[in-house]
Amino acid sequence: MASFDVIFIGGGPAGYVGAIRCAQLGLSTAVVEREGLGGTCVLWGCIPAKALLESAAIANRLQHAKEFGVTVGDVKLEYGVAMKRSRGVSQQNSKGVEFLFKKNKITWLKGAAKLVGKNAISLKSAEGKEERHEAKKGIVIATGSRVKGLPQIGLELNKSTVISSDEALILDSAPKTLAIVGAGAVGCEFADVFNAFGSQVSLIEVLPGILPLEDSDCSKELERAFKKRKIDVLTGTRISNVKVGKSSVTMTVEVGGEKKSLEVEKVLIAAGRAPNVEDLGLKEQGVQLTERGFIKIDAKMATSAPGIYAIGDVAGPPMLAHKGSREGVTVAEILAGKHTHGVNYANIPSATYCHPEVASIGLTEQQCKEKKLDYKVGRFPFSANGRARTSGETEGFVKIIRDAKYGEILGAHIIGAHATELIHELAVARENEFTVEEVDLAIHAHPTLSEAIAEAALDSMGMMIHA
Repeated sequence: MASFDVIFIGGGPAGYVGAIRCAQLGLSTAVVEREGLGGTCVLWGCIPAKALLESAAIANRLQHAKEFGVTVGDVKLEYGVAMKRSRGVSQQNSKGVEFLFKKNKITWLKGAAKLVGKNAISLKSAEGKEERHEAKKGIVIATGSRVKGLPQIGLELNKSTVISSDEALILDSAPKTLAIVGAGAVGCEFADVFNAFGSQVSLIEVLPGILPLEDSDCSKELERAFKKRKIDVLTGTRISNVKVGKSSVTMTVEVGGEKKSLEVEKVLIAAGRAPNVEDLGLKEQGVQLTERGFIKIDAKMATSAPGIYAIGDVAGPPMLAHKGSREGVTVAEILAGKHTHGVNYANIPSATYCHPEVASIGLTEQQCKEKKLDYKVGRFPFSANGRARTSGETEGFVKIIRDAKYGEILGAHIIGAHATELIHELAVARENEFTVEEVDLAIHAHPTLSEAIAEAALDSMGMMIHA
C-alpha cells in the first residue's frame, strides 16, 4: 500500500492537468489510468481527430491550388496514411504527458480503480494484482465519458458497420458511402474529414439544424458550406426501418414528411456520450448521481461523499477538454488550501474544427431573446476582410451580441478560417468585462483576420467602416 495526498482516477485532460497542478502546489499525487496518459482527448478524440482534419484541409486546399498559381499533378487520397499520421501525433502527445508526470514526480498507477472508503482505493492491475492506496486529502474522479450507440432505433455499435468515432480513427480506408447520425461538433468534423477523402457523406440530425448548440446563423452558414461541398445534410429527421448487415446498413430517413431510403457502407454514431461511472463503487460510498447519470458536484467539485471529488465529463456538461482542465486546476487549488478563482461556466469557449471552423463564447441570439435582454448585433463578413481575400478563405463572418445600454459583450460567434483561434480575443474580453468600445480601442494589425472582430464590434455600435 502507498499513501499520497491526492489520487486522481483517470488521466485525461481533467485528471492529468489537476495532478500536475497538485504536484506544483507541493502535494504528493498519483493518477490511476489503465490506458495511455492523456485520456480520450489525446488518444481517441481531440488530438487525432484534429490531425485528420489537417489532412482534410490539405486535400481540399489542393483543389484550388491552380487559382494561386500552383499546378499540381494527380492527387491521390489515402485515408490510411492520414490515419497513421494522426495516431502518431496522438502517441506523441501521450508521451508528452508521461514526461510531465516524471518532471513533476507524479506516480502513474496502471490499472482500474474502485473506491473503498473516504480516503482509499483498490487498484486492479493489468496483471490482475490487487493493491490498496490511500489519499490523505482527497480522491478525484476524472473517468470521462464514452460514445453511446442508439439501440432504441436499431443502431447498436458493432465496430464493423455501425461505428463510433473510436473506430473511425483507425479505419484503413474511407468508406465509399457513410451516414453520420448526429450533427454536433463530432459529427460535423467527421463529415468534413470523410468528404475530403472521397466518401459520399449523409449528415443526419434529429433537431432542426446542425451544430444545434451554436448560434443559428452560424449553423445555417455551415450547412450552406457543407451542401456546397456535396455533403447531404438532413435535419429535422426521423430514422426508422434500420437493418444492419455485414457489409452495409439500410434505413429510412424521414425529412419534412418525405421518406427516403438510405443504404451506406458504414454508419458513424455521433449522437452523444455517456459518463463512465460503472464499477467505481460510487453507490457504496454514497456518491450521488444526477438524473442524467453524471456525478453530482458542488461549486468546489465536491461530491455528496466527504473527501471525494469529481471533474471533467463525468461531472456533467459542457463535455469539453478545456472545461475539465480548468476544473482540474480548481480542485487542485482547493485541496492545497489555496485561493482559487473557480470555474466561470458562463465563459467557456466552444470550438468545432471542421472547415469553415465554428467558435463561440457566451449567449446565442436566441438565448438573448429568451432572456428578454435588450441587445444589439454587430456582424462583419470575411468576404470583406483583406487577409481572408489574400488566403482565399472568405466564407463566414464574425457576429458580436452586445448589451444595448452598456456595450457588455453578451455573446460572440465566429464561422470562418481559424475561428477557433480568433475566439479567444473575445473570451479574454468577456472574462475581463471589456465592452465593445474597448475591443475597438485595441488597434488590430492590418491585414489580419482579427480585424473582422474589430469591425463587428464597430458594427454593433453602428460604426462599421469596411462593409
